[in-house]
Amino acid sequence: MLSLNTLVKRGLSLAALALLAFVAACTPNEPKPAGEIFDELFMESLRESPEYMAYLGMRERYDEWNDYSQASFDRSVAMSKDQLARLRAIDAEGLDKSEALSLTLYSQRLENGLADTQWRYHGYPVNQMFGVHSSIPSFLINQHLIANKAEAEAYIARVRAVPEVLSHVIEDLNIRADQGIIAPKFVFPHSIRDSQNIIAGIGDDAGAEQNPLVEDFKAKLDKLELDDSLRADLLAQLNQALAEQFAPAYRELIVTLQALGERSEGNFGVWSLPNGAAYYANALKRITTTDMTPDQIHQLGLDEVARIQDEMRGIMLQVGFEGDLQAFFEFMRSDPQFYLPDTDEGRQAYLDEAARVIDEMEGRLDELFYSKPKARVMIKAVEAFREKSAGRAFYQRPAEDGSRPGTYYANLYRMQDMPTYDLEALAYHEGIPGHHMQGTISQEQQGLPMFRRHGGYTAYSEGWGLYSEYIPKEMGLYSNPYSDFGRLSMEIWRACRLVVDTGLHHKRWTREEAIDYLTANTSSSVVANTKAIERYMIMPGQATAYKVGMLKILELREKARTALGDQFDIRGYHELVLSSGAVPLNVLETLVDDWVVETQG
Repeated sequence: MLSLNTLVKRGLSLAALALLAFVAACTPNEPKPAGEIFDELFMESLRESPEYMAYLGMRERYDEWNDYSQASFDRSVAMSKDQLARLRAIDAEGLDKSEALSLTLYSQRLENGLADTQWRYHGYPVNQMFGVHSSIPSFLINQHLIANKAEAEAYIARVRAVPEVLSHVIEDLNIRADQGIIAPKFVFPHSIRDSQNIIAGIGDDAGAEQNPLVEDFKAKLDKLELDDSLRADLLAQLNQALAEQFAPAYRELIVTLQALGERSEGNFGVWSLPNGAAYYANALKRITTTDMTPDQIHQLGLDEVARIQDEMRGIMLQVGFEGDLQAFFEFMRSDPQFYLPDTDEGRQAYLDEAARVIDEMEGRLDELFYSKPKARVMIKAVEAFREKSAGRAFYQRPAEDGSRPGTYYANLYRMQDMPTYDLEALAYHEGIPGHHMQGTISQEQQGLPMFRRHGGYTAYSEGWGLYSEYIPKEMGLYSNPYSDFGRLSMEIWRACRLVVDTGLHHKRWTREEAIDYLTANTSSSVVANTKAIERYMIMPGQATAYKVGMLKILELREKARTALGDQFDIRGYHELVLSSGAVPLNVLETLVDDWVVETQG
């Protein structure tokens, strides 16, 4: 038998080794415990994704990309069917409460995935928000770490393999187009520009130094102890791969996108796609984990907008503003006191202040939480190659092995879109106590199966993020009335999303009608509102998760507080919500109800 050290040297992760050890210890006739089966299925799926393995800090298949071919999708469907059959063979009667919940969640995940294969070609795999065209450089820069020569060579191998990846993406785009599924027209200039930015300088001796991948590779090599000749050779190999494989593949993608852009018929919601109404209804069900209809979600948004605007008028009274709410919105959009300079110094000042806000909140966590994340969070500006089209802010979980911290990305491309009045709320949402705390605590729950530690439900995670903007208000942390207005402006933004998302995809609003609604009901600029509406158009339903999830978390908290009275412990409530991993909202309600009964004794 190979030794542990030998297996590690051959690239097996500790998680994989643990699984091998368990399998070796089982006799052929001995049934495996349910928890081990869940991890076995998770690892089975994980090994099909070199990119997700790297995201989790593993180094297996470190020179490969995921398989984006049509055949790979078919293999994935077959694997899901096989895994579901194995789960259905488990004797549910012998499971404890946590194992029974895991069985339900894993089975439901596979069942939903198989049911959704009917929508296999719906959606837009290349767009201004995400897609393989932008995830390739982002992955290499942020996930592909280089600790030695072999990992530098793996980086180069991935660059060389990009033509195969993009050829599958092009095939997929053309299949969709033949079925009448082409992205809205506004998508194509953004995606083409971003693709051109990614290959800027390649093959040009004068400009190669400015290419984001060349810069990244050199920076990573500079941290290694390599002799100058090896360093130069590796850099030469990268430049050759970029010039001979990478850039030509991107140019072919750009030609495809240009052709599809000419075929796109305009800027419409998904109602315009084949069977678009059913597709959207299903998307809402999956994303909110509720049975709310588009009309119910739309009305909830209208009600919440009206409520929050009343609170905003209270802020106006506090600061002595004379005028109506629209005038106050214009004041917040235009007054220089709320914006840092559009300079490198202004951008660094924004990052520094966001770090201070997170540090301050971290120092107060004992007031509201028992568990705290072990992994650290860093704040980073969105990379230049994608900052023009990326969202305002987003979060990336830390690697499980500690090799990469959690990262809050702030998009500082245009400082006018990043006012200081909502800096605090945004930092709380993306950092602490928001996504970093929720995602990391879930990931660090060793008692949960791997699929629950690393899985997610949008309504749960984004609901927690929005709830995390509200918690500091209860603690008195917002520094002044304008920052509290910033919190409300973030909340009303999410309430407006309920209105415009259903407006675009269900009520057939135009892109311009949706932009006008945001401009009339928020303090955000027309530029920011345009970018937001374009995001919602290519991610149908996703924007509804925030408010639906937050309202459920608040509702369950108050339900528990009412039932428990003096026995209610906010730290215990937060522990329950975070330590169970991400769950659908109806499951969260069951967990809270059970907790209340157990607490009552």
